[in-house]
Amino acid sequence: MSFATPSRRALLSGALAGGALAALPAIPAAADSHDSRSSAAGALGFLETMSSAYPAAGTPTLPQSYADELGLFSTAFVYDSAVAVCAALAAGRTSLARRIGDGLLFAQGHDPVYHDGRLRQGYNVGPYTFYDGSVNAYGLVLPDGTANIGWQFGFLGTAVGDMAWPGIALVRLYVATHDRRYLDGARMIATWITTKAVNTGSLGGFSFGTNAADKPVPNVSTEHNIDCVAFFTMLDRVDRTDWSGAADRARALVRRMWEGHYFWTGSNDGSTVNKSPIPLDAQTWSWLAMLDPHYLGAPLWAVDNLWTTDRAGDPHSQLPSGVTVSGVTFSSASLTSTAAYNGITVDPHGVWCEGSSQLACALQQRAGNRGSRTARSLLSDLERAQRLLGRGQHVGGAALGVGGLVAATSLIDTGFGFGYFQVQHVGATSWYLMATLDHNPMRL
Repeated sequence: MSFATPSRRALLSGALAGGALAALPAIPAAADSHDSRSSAAGALGFLETMSSAYPAAGTPTLPQSYADELGLFSTAFVYDSAVAVCAALAAGRTSLARRIGDGLLFAQGHDPVYHDGRLRQGYNVGPYTFYDGSVNAYGLVLPDGTANIGWQFGFLGTAVGDMAWPGIALVRLYVATHDRRYLDGARMIATWITTKAVNTGSLGGFSFGTNAADKPVPNVSTEHNIDCVAFFTMLDRVDRTDWSGAADRARALVRRMWEGHYFWTGSNDGSTVNKSPIPLDAQTWSWLAMLDPHYLGAPLWAVDNLWTTDRAGDPHSQLPSGVTVSGVTFSSASLTSTAAYNGITVDPHGVWCEGSSQLACALQQRAGNRGSRTARSLLSDLERAQRLLGRGQHVGGAALGVGGLVAATSLIDTGFGFGYFQVQHVGATSWYLMATLDHNPMRL
């Protein structure tokens, strides 16, 4: 989660637009009542497109995270790249997963400053002219052989969650391919977390990470520690080194954040619990990572307390006429926010599509009849959002189809200092693809 420090998901600008459906590759159908086959195929086609948007820039590369309309140009966030690897593997597209995984390994091994296995928050993967007129002429690989880190927007820090998710992706790639490069990369990530991000405060667990100047950030995120539970548990199963202690350390922090019905967001100082706002992702990922019946209440709490419906014609809704989409929002603060981004007032009823996809994933995992019914409802509404929203958007100046899922149905405020826009997004689409395939990326 984000606190005073910008999170891996902090977005600096955005706009909205509208486009046409393109022919997309087929993948095996998932059994569900909505049109899962074509919907999943569209999602996978979008991930392929975003991962190959700049052929002149060569390889290795990473997928551009958002359509051009957001205004972040060719930025690739490592979190989005990691979940795209997981989604591609779930869909049986190992070649795509390897292409992205190789980009993560290159970025890890060719940092222009550090040589300790870290990944930055984001990278440039294609040429563009920045707002101040400065030119980024290259893709992920600079002429001197180093990685093209995202300095234009300040995406230079390293968050624990931004390490754990690529770690999860690399472990999964190792299991799928038996290529030890991926295991070596995952091991380097684990070493960085346990060396650089141990929380010395009374809550324990792992801290937020380091900023662009390599200074420790003392905040502690419940979500990041959930990521670490999943990552270290997976790595411990496949590596000769014992990582169970690191998994236990993260798990202990997560358990301290349990309120009885949901998980608190974390801590600003490593010792004092931060109780507001209450975020969605800690409720969904805790269940996906641990599948501990004691915590089944967390995703169900999200259904009862973060559910919303975005209706065309309502104040601040950006939905096309006649469209209604239900799902969940980012946090308890999102439901009452009156913030504005780029002069646009947020819609407190906007649906966070990535989070709704995460919730659908979670509710398909041993969550009983209520969970299954709610997951089907979420998937139906998300498929509608995929078909109708984000039309007319672009990547690298080229037109996109509508296979990608937008980040939010209407502009929402997270409650953590940033918003999500109605722009096609690799992270949201990856989670949606995994949900259509009933896949849990946080467990081997």
